[in-house]
Amino acid sequence: MTTTHNLGFPRIGKKRQLKFLLERYWSGEIEQAQLEEEGQQIRQENWQCQVDTGLDLISVNDFSWYDQVLDMSALLGVIPERFGQTGADIDIDTYFRMARGEAPTGQSVAACEMTKWFDTNYHYIVPEFSQGQEFRIAYNKIFEEIESALDAGYRVKPVLIGPLTYLWLGKTKGHNFNKLSLLEDLIPVYEEILKRISNRNVEWIQIDEPVLALDLPDEWKQAFRVCYDRFSKTNLKILLASYFSPLIDNLPLALSLPVDGIHIDLISNTAQLDGILSQWPDDKVLSLGIIDGRNIWSADLDRVLSLLEPVHEQLGEQLWLAPSCSLLHCPIDVNLETCIDAELKSWFAFAVQKLDEISVLRRGLVQGRRVISRSLRESMASQTTRKQSKRNCNQSLRQRLSKVDNTMLERQSSFAERIVSQQENLNLPLYPTTTIGSFPQTRQIRQLRKQYKNGGITKSHYETQIRKEIKETIRKQEELGLDVLVHGEAERNDMVEYFGEQLSGFAFTESGWVQSYGSRCVKPPIIYGDVSRDKAMTVEWSKYAQSLTDKPVKGMLTGPVTILQWSFVRDDQPRAITCKQIALALRDEVSDLEKAGIKIIQIDEPALREGLPLKKIEWQYYLGWAVDAFKLTSSGVDDGTQIHTHMCYAEFNDIIEAIANLDADVITIETSRSNMELLDAFHEYNYPNQIGPGVYDIHSPRVIETPEMIRLIQKAQESIAAEQLWVNPDCGLKTRGWPEVESCLTNMVQAAIALRKEAQTSFAA
Repeated sequence: MTTTHNLGFPRIGKKRQLKFLLERYWSGEIEQAQLEEEGQQIRQENWQCQVDTGLDLISVNDFSWYDQVLDMSALLGVIPERFGQTGADIDIDTYFRMARGEAPTGQSVAACEMTKWFDTNYHYIVPEFSQGQEFRIAYNKIFEEIESALDAGYRVKPVLIGPLTYLWLGKTKGHNFNKLSLLEDLIPVYEEILKRISNRNVEWIQIDEPVLALDLPDEWKQAFRVCYDRFSKTNLKILLASYFSPLIDNLPLALSLPVDGIHIDLISNTAQLDGILSQWPDDKVLSLGIIDGRNIWSADLDRVLSLLEPVHEQLGEQLWLAPSCSLLHCPIDVNLETCIDAELKSWFAFAVQKLDEISVLRRGLVQGRRVISRSLRESMASQTTRKQSKRNCNQSLRQRLSKVDNTMLERQSSFAERIVSQQENLNLPLYPTTTIGSFPQTRQIRQLRKQYKNGGITKSHYETQIRKEIKETIRKQEELGLDVLVHGEAERNDMVEYFGEQLSGFAFTESGWVQSYGSRCVKPPIIYGDVSRDKAMTVEWSKYAQSLTDKPVKGMLTGPVTILQWSFVRDDQPRAITCKQIALALRDEVSDLEKAGIKIIQIDEPALREGLPLKKIEWQYYLGWAVDAFKLTSSGVDDGTQIHTHMCYAEFNDIIEAIANLDADVITIETSRSNMELLDAFHEYNYPNQIGPGVYDIHSPRVIETPEMIRLIQKAQESIAAEQLWVNPDCGLKTRGWPEVESCLTNMVQAAIALRKEAQTSFAA
């Protein structure tokens, strides 16, 4: 019998129970015992949901209170000294302080760095390694969850991040040394973990090594052999899992490892299958990821089954079926959606439906096509309807796109010439202060939007209340002494969904939530057709905000690459074309903002680095169309209009030249958690434009004092000239409360004032 399994299931719950549970605990509303009890209920529901779809093996340890990489740091005892955890097992509040700097107990402290999980919008907490790092089992969560699932009668497959991936994702602190040197001390702890799991009568374990999809140095490839030779001596059967990209050059390495099975992401490249089968050994299970774990389109079951039938004939029971990767990146159940029209809904498959597809395909392989004939007919009807639907295509837009040329991708003058005009227009001081865009989204604001959406209040009443929020936000920023203001984005539910709601070609869900990190969930819109703009989306709010103050107010837009990356994107045309369509729509918005008198326009692209392919051979193509999309959006303005962009939670070294090619006048970036280390790339490149490195972490509730901010800005000046520096938070302030925001911004403005005085003194001397 062909085995069906899953690499991981969404952990948040169908109604985002995990989000609300965590926030109740962090606020002190509930105790740890209730946290644990309700967390167990979420896990049980997730396990039963997978069983109900007919899966043979249920994933365990895919649940996390915050992030699976942080779970590994806790399990392995990798707890930085500043958290004061010595000897004993890690407690849940130390865990949360590593993630967010603060928990119900324990002293507030700087949180660990956070960045993106490969090329996804999921964030992980970066492990911190010190020289002489010691490893030990310090967190029993995985063992407790295995016991709980076994007691409930489930056939389990625990999930563990592999040692090479874990080391790759971490950073050295204090001293610069080779992370790989830690492997020899790490392996015995993994062996002990595997032994403890084996003692619980578990047959299979899934060890995730997604770094196998990268271009690995030779010493890391050799380390795989050393490591898995040791693991082969345990009694567990190991399924080595890689995803997000084909193995290609690393396939021979994977096949040479003494593991019992290998999972391969076939969605990333179907053409790799023939090469895989020609080399596949007789003693290994081949787990094929044949259902897309990162997008929401239903599978063409006839096509997939045709692909699988010869594989099944060759491999028989050695063939396993699964989604391409963890379903963490998908919403849970399309049946929760009640407002999507029937045609569109028939095109979608969320996590539960994807597991149903896996079960249908297994029945088709084992019992024959006749048994699943109804499912095949329904799938074919859905695929045909989607291909033939007129709602997908906008011919006038396609004609307009065909006329885009290189002259539309360049500013009128160089940055050196533009900055002179901008300084005359804006008259900003040294170390100008600003924020990234959003201000706190209070309960009142969310309720107001909900009432308007549900028809409970009139459009006139809604707009009057939003204007009051904007007016108050402008007043507070002026009182705080900020130099460049924002309108606060009270009208926006999400930085991508808001724009999607006003562009053609987008669909929206009620319950399509996906975890971004911790309690932060997003509801990505779905791009099903050609994208165009029918009317201005932000101009009236920006005009109103600017009318309230003599200080410049930034017009705030989400960039084309980020709208693309943070949506579920149509898979029937190249992503580059869809991105170009979005860029053209945003170009019109930029033009209208400029005509309305907005002198600074920020086009956020936090997802630019995230979209970088895992294989370097594909980088040039991606960066080419991604940079062009930004420039198509931004380049139609006059020299005196200042273009900003914002990026966060990414390593910039690999794309610094592409960032420079964006030719934004000012880039603001997240740097506080890394202690300004991310500026090294800009220094080494000799980045010519202006930069606002974040001086405090908005994802932590800690209030940062002025001296700490001054220290960070001074550290930034080691890499970037003072004349290039802006002073701002790491990211938008949407998720924070007003008291902490006002305290932090007060301290931030005071830091800028102190540095200006210091600069004046130095100049006078």
